[in-house]
Amino acid sequence: MRIGIDVGGTKIEGLALGDDGRELARQRVDTPADYAAVLRAIAAVVGGLEREVTSRRTPTVGVCTPGFLQPGSGLIRNANLLSLNDRPLDRDLALALGRPVRLANDAKCFVLSEAVDGAGAPPRDLDRSRPDVVFGATLGTGVGGGIVVDGRVLTGENGAATEWSHTTLAFLREGEHAPYKCHCPHADCIEAFTSGRGLAAMYRALGGDEVTGTEIGRRAAAGDERAERAFASYEDALARALAMVVNMIDPRVIVLGGGVSNNARIFANLPALCERYTVPKNLRTKIVPAAHGDASGVRGAACLWPVAQ
Repeated sequence: MRIGIDVGGTKIEGLALGDDGRELARQRVDTPADYAAVLRAIAAVVGGLEREVTSRRTPTVGVCTPGFLQPGSGLIRNANLLSLNDRPLDRDLALALGRPVRLANDAKCFVLSEAVDGAGAPPRDLDRSRPDVVFGATLGTGVGGGIVVDGRVLTGENGAATEWSHTTLAFLREGEHAPYKCHCPHADCIEAFTSGRGLAAMYRALGGDEVTGTEIGRRAAAGDERAERAFASYEDALARALAMVVNMIDPRVIVLGGGVSNNARIFANLPALCERYTVPKNLRTKIVPAAHGDASGVRGAACLWPVAQ
């Protein structure tokens, strides 16, 4: 049995995952405000899962968090759950739980889950003569990304691999700017164009009212001309962002999750749109929706440990 913990801004969710990938148990608690209480809450969820599901071995624990763990310092950086920043979360949890803990960014765990047994799982006839690369992005209020190579999360020398969304959008046109200013210091970043906030800001810039990206998608499908223009602009920006990924790492699959991705037109339109900007043509890369949805992060956290042999 492997345990995954998803530490979010409002909830801490735990999942016990069987070696065959089946969900055995799940628990959830509210996220406390201070760091010491977060440690206690995680320990309580792990203990609750262990009591609910007995195992012959001590279960492994993987944790997905906002931000990333920086090698060298061993501290969490850039987490929107501010109590985690500048803390050695993996070491503190290892002490609290009495076992090693593996930790990764929540978007990276999302991609790992989908690459292991989700929408990006390797086919039976996979060509193993070259690395198998899966890219994923979460398109919600913000935007996250992750890369899995041969079943392992790519973290990088600085722990910040795939902080992709806070780079300037590729193929910017003269005079083009993001519809809102992101909190990051980089002008016209990918997140400012391709997040739910970005889509909503595009709609407002066209004279629309204050609604969510999901609602804009519904209005576009219903024939609202303003919503259609906003959504088409959003899709083109997302295509440019993903084309940069293809041009850089050429993944086998791109998996999209998050609230904005819950729209079938994105997956119908993106392949052709991406190909306008990619070096390769007749793209073999598949762009697919996440199979595990909101469960991908916590499942991916559990998958940070391989199945015990």
